Amino acid sequence: MYKIGLFSTIGKVTIKALHYYDEVGLLKPERIDEENGYRYYSTEQLFKLHQIISLKQIGFSIEDIKSIINGQNIDEIIDKRKTEIENMLSYTSEQLSRINHYILEMREKVMNYSAVLKELPECIVYSKRMIVPNYNSYFKLIPEIGDEIKASNPTLKCRIPEYCFIVYHDGEYKDKDIDIEYCEAVNEFGKETKNIKFKKIESVLAVTVMHKGSYNTLGKAYAYIFKWIEDNGYTISDKPRESYIDGIWNKENESDWLTELQVPVFKK
Repeated sequence: MYKIGLFSTIGKVTIKALHYYDEVGLLKPERIDEENGYRYYSTEQLFKLHQIISLKQIGFSIEDIKSIINGQNIDEIIDKRKTEIENMLSYTSEQLSRINHYILEMREKVMNYSAVLKELPECIVYSKRMIVPNYNSYFKLIPEIGDEIKASNPTLKCRIPEYCFIVYHDGEYKDKDIDIEYCEAVNEFGKETKNIKFKKIESVLAVTVMHKGSYNTLGKAYAYIFKWIEDNGYTISDKPRESYIDGIWNKENESDWLTELQVPVFKK
């Protein structure tokens, strides 16, 4: 028999941990001296302590360890922990890839953009698809779309927070004769017109980049985001979007315009 101090030394655990294992019913002393309260452990309990430490180092909770030692739901508990570890490894591997990409950008002094993965929300939108000659034509065409839909749907309201974006059906960056679909998120389906339709867009994972400045320089942002996707092991799953946060309608200087590029992706 070992006193608790010697038992803790042999088992490489603290006395505090042994008291805790006793309190939760995981490992109780073999005997407690009624006169002085000394706790004694047996040689056989070293094996059980070793098992507890092994399971704890794998990351099992105290309750899970108790169940495993008592032979309860062993397969279920182990499978759950295995899945948790696999998910952690996948997440850590992705973080490593992204930090390597970040380090490379710092060394090459190309830190104008930062990529963020986010879930784009499900939404109802009204939309119009068209071929536009260039980015400058947006300033005339987009307000006309708003006027047309408002005439047919005077009570229709934009979703809060507002979310208007353009989907690029060319699948690549172009600066003229661009195949776009303008979309504005709204709170409900409305009355369609000849050219404007309503539809629901499902939520999707996307790589996003904030671009500040003129639309004419968006090509640099697209080059960055497509390289990021390739370098970090993602695959483009749908057409790119541009979400307009600040623009001509609320900023006088185009250097203050803020556009978020959104490219739907999935992990390879």
